[in-house]
Amino acid sequence: MNGQVRADIRSGLQVEIVLKQDQATGKLTQGTVKDILTNSPRHPHGIKVRLADGQVGRVKNIIG
Repeated sequence: MNGQVRADIRSGLQVEIVLKQDQATGKLTQGTVKDILTNSPRHPHGIKVRLADGQVGRVKNIIG
């Protein structure tokens, strides 16, 4: 699953995100969702989340 639909993402899921500083390279960071920051139901670049370790980025893949 990709991370473009807000309904697919919930707190506690393992995801891969792209951080703002990694957008040019597309480097992915793995972590656990703590907060969902995007309010709209869909976003073409991925739903913005905060991970448990505090990093913020857009979801590219949902792992589980």
